Amino acid sequence: MNILFINSIGRDKFGGGEKWMVNAARGLTQEGHNVTLASKKDSRILRYAAEHGVNTEVIQIRSDISPLKTLQIAGWLKKHAIDILICNLNKDVRVAGLAARIAGTHVVLARHGMLLCSKKWKHKLTLTKLTDGIITNSRTIREAYANYGWFDPDFVKVIYNGITIPEQVAPIDFSTRFPSKKVIYSAGRLAEQKGFIYLVDAAALLKKKRSDLVWLISGEGKLHEELQQNIDSLGLQNTVFLEGFTPDIFPYLKGCDLFVLASLFEGMPNVVMEAMAMQTPAIATDVNGARELMQDGKTGLIIPPRNPEAIADAVEQLLDNPEKLEQFGKAGYDRVNTEFTMQAMVHNLETHLQEKLREKTARV
Repeated sequence: MNILFINSIGRDKFGGGEKWMVNAARGLTQEGHNVTLASKKDSRILRYAAEHGVNTEVIQIRSDISPLKTLQIAGWLKKHAIDILICNLNKDVRVAGLAARIAGTHVVLARHGMLLCSKKWKHKLTLTKLTDGIITNSRTIREAYANYGWFDPDFVKVIYNGITIPEQVAPIDFSTRFPSKKVIYSAGRLAEQKGFIYLVDAAALLKKKRSDLVWLISGEGKLHEELQQNIDSLGLQNTVFLEGFTPDIFPYLKGCDLFVLASLFEGMPNVVMEAMAMQTPAIATDVNGARELMQDGKTGLIIPPRNPEAIADAVEQLLDNPEKLEQFGKAGYDRVNTEFTMQAMVHNLETHLQEKLREKTARV
């Protein structure tokens, strides 16, 4: 199959959806398909893709409507005989999806790692006219879309994210930086969605009771200054640390005592999967995909979002129970290693793409 992934996220943005796209492109390439990943010039996703052996192309989509860009992409799709186009953002669907219809590309799919459309007419028009299906990563997202009443039952396909567990990871020895401290770790874009403000509030609550904790947050984003101001105003300068962009979080995950996801919404939280792969117990807010990935009370704890008290209670409950920490870590690893492998993800994706292609070409 000749496959094009297109993702017009900002040049400096990179998250779970971008990592999924690179992993999917790489996996399909290794299976013998001709795969290209397209994005903006000098974007982080293109650099990451090239580093991981994925063929890349610069295609810049800046707006929802761009007739010239649509025609340019249509020409590129024809030239490279693309069979399947997989789009990330809604504007990718509107510009490149239309181009694919003009070029006669057999299959156009949207990939939604989280809820990306509401019940607005423009979303209905975009998805029903310019795509042949949606790939998502959790049943809860599929169920939400089913309630819209727009799609056939098999229009939205759930394909769980997968992970390749590194064979060797050297954990960071936090004892040299934080003697006699327990390290709580989190990672993600410094955006409202990730709920880091509630993590900082939880740190403030626990500081009133104990002095043996430090909290590290990897990531960058527009809320950096606001979060730092909040840390300073609460007197947490020596308790909560913003680590900035961390290209490889596995050493952090393996070296910390506990991982916390404080997000307000997600699709399938990749970073929790990565923590589980490092046998690090996790606390996660009850967002899309969390209950499909984790088993509450067995591989970690699931708590309500927007609730610093719940975070603080769960952190204290686990850190004061070393046996449970170890049990959660092992159970989390076992679950990821059997149910959420990269091999399974790529196989399921390849099978789905082949089925969609057969369906469309059979109608021609």
